[in-house]
Amino acid sequence: MSILGSIMSAIFGTKAQAGELPTGAGSDVAAILDKMAADNPEKLDWKNSIVDLMKLLKLDSSITARKQLAKDLNYTGNTGDSASMNIWLHQQVMQKLAANGGKVPADLLKY
Repeated sequence: MSILGSIMSAIFGTKAQAGELPTGAGSDVAAILDKMAADNPEKLDWKNSIVDLMKLLKLDSSITARKQLAKDLNYTGNTGDSASMNIWLHQQVMQKLAANGGKVPADLLKY
């Protein structure tokens, strides 16, 4: 499974694992992630950091994993500039979640 697929599965559950994404009213991504963050002993800023989002979802957040995610999402920038890449990745992941049935707050879709 791709890293994006793992992110979606961790948020949306088994339907995403089976390739069936949420339909209809959708899943409230912020509510799901806020609950996970509240239950996590580590303070993670998932709303602004791709690294923290991946940590919250118990996924590998290493630079290697993020470069693979960038490749999967067709990032054309310099992967050596991890700050710019991370901002772009976070934005893309939020957009992909929204495009696949997730309710994502508008402020997380703008950069």
